[in-house]
This record gives sequence, C-alpha cells and structure tokens, in this order.
Amino acid sequence: MFTIYDDSYFMQQALMQAKQAATEGEVPVGAVIVAQNRIIARAYNQTERLNDVTAHAEIIALTAAADYLGSKYLTECTLFVTLEPCVMCAGALSWAQLGRLVYGASDDKGGFMRFGKSILHPKTQVEFGILMEDCQFLMKDFFEKKRK
Repeated sequence: MFTIYDDSYFMQQALMQAKQAATEGEVPVGAVIVAQNRIIARAYNQTERLNDVTAHAEIIALTAAADYLGSKYLTECTLFVTLEPCVMCAGALSWAQLGRLVYGASDDKGGFMRFGKSILHPKTQVEFGILMEDCQFLMKDFFEKKRK
C-alpha cells in the first residue's frame, strides 16, 4: 500500500535532522528532499564538523539528492528545511531548479527573503510556516544553551 504523507510529516523528518545537528553542537538546521512522496536525501548542518562554512543542511541535501537522481536538476523535488535558507543556499536551490521549497521558521537576519523570492528559480514554489513553532523553539533553545 502506498501512503501519501503531508508537509507536516516531512517537516518532522527535517526537525529530526535538526535535532541531530544540535546534539553535535551544530546550529540546528535540518533538511529533507522529497521526490514522488519519498525522501531521497536527509541532511543537517555540519559546518563545525567539516570546518566548512558551506556545509549547510540545504547544500548537503542538494548534493545527496542530485547523486541519488543522477541529475543536478531537482525540478520535481521539494526541499523541507527547518529554517529559511540563506542567500548562498537560495542561490544553490536556484541553480538546481528546485520545484518547491517549504521552510519552517523565518530568518529575519540571514534569510534569503530579505532580498526577495527572485533569488530562487522563477518556477520554484515557496511555502513557509510548517511546524514554525517547533522550528523556532529548537533554534531559540540551542542558542540559549550556548550562551550559558
């Protein structure tokens, strides 16, 4: 039997990735990429582990999804990510021609929407606010603990 999952289910999967990042001392951002109702890539921030400022969850997930599909274009895919992507990640999503982007919490300081949706590919659909409170709590909790 084929189960149809909703956006909340996939964002919960991204949240699990973000929680893994937090346990490793990484900024808790998690991502999953979905094609045909199936997760084809999972990732979380690994900038500390890899000593690489580009090792954001979105970039790692893009690489894994492209490898899985054998294509650099992700026109039929949806990226679920717990935090609004930064400008660097939005640029990569544009080059990948991502079909749909769904993010949980907004990032007023570093998110791409400060510059507008035009950073993304023109055909990319954008939705936000899925499990927003859970995504926000994870970030706030992480940084509160870091400050102690």
